Amino acid sequence: MNISAIIKLTVSMALFGSIGFFTVHTGVPATELVFIRCICATLFLGGMWLITGGHKTEIWDKKEILRTLLCGVFIVLNWVFLFKAFEEMSISIAISIYNLAPIFVLIFGALFLKEKMTIQALLATLTCFIGSMLIIGLNNFMSLSEFMKSGFIWALLSALFYAFTMLTSKTITNLSSYALTYIQTTVGIIILLPFVNFSLFEGLTTTNWLYILGTGFIHTGFVYYLFFDSIRSLSTILVSVLVFVDPVVAILLDMLLLDFMPSFMQTGGIVLIFGGIFYTIYVPKKKRVPQTDVKEIIP
Repeated sequence: MNISAIIKLTVSMALFGSIGFFTVHTGVPATELVFIRCICATLFLGGMWLITGGHKTEIWDKKEILRTLLCGVFIVLNWVFLFKAFEEMSISIAISIYNLAPIFVLIFGALFLKEKMTIQALLATLTCFIGSMLIIGLNNFMSLSEFMKSGFIWALLSALFYAFTMLTSKTITNLSSYALTYIQTTVGIIILLPFVNFSLFEGLTTTNWLYILGTGFIHTGFVYYLFFDSIRSLSTILVSVLVFVDPVVAILLDMLLLDFMPSFMQTGGIVLIFGGIFYTIYVPKKKRVPQTDVKEIIP
């Protein structure tokens, strides 16, 4: 067992779990935050890509590059919607809904890739759906205005585009993880540039900038480096288990540092969602998530 790789992956997942806490202290909206995150990640991962010499051994394929560009659009929208969800609801609730992405991958696989939808998968999907309703509150589903204000739509969109990212990345096999992520974050800079309001960066405190740069260099740059460097040495099942460190840390920080305390129904909803996800990954053994899929399960 590679203890060093286990420690690296655990640390990366724990740091990922703190991104929501950092986000609420940056003082800038989602679009501007993702823009800075893309810049920091491009600089850091691009530098690592050059230092490790990976750029010399890349296998460039036109079709894969086009898919990577599309994947970049998906992952940037995923980040924007997730951070907008953090603005409207608690981190715990947003992260719980965000982690529905594997369920959406299962559904889309059945709809568009003609993959078989099993009874177990249907049960898991229904369980997660019920969990989502409990988290938001059944009363919010009765009023359209309350439902729209809940942030549920943003969190759901983030999960959907996360699923699109995972499905698209499954078709990219030749590019290294560094090249894939470098292209994605570069795409983010380009598509977000026209929408960024640079005046929002005026008047930010030193603390704000520390949190902003932290989400870029730590949560995107350094953590991606640890993540990609570790998963190559670990089994798929071990990676799948350690990935759950991310939402656990996010929920604990939300409760301990931001004074969030879920109601009885919300706690039940969180348990149902993660129970459904766990059931999806582990019970149908023939459908376990391969390592190429798991490596994209990061915010």
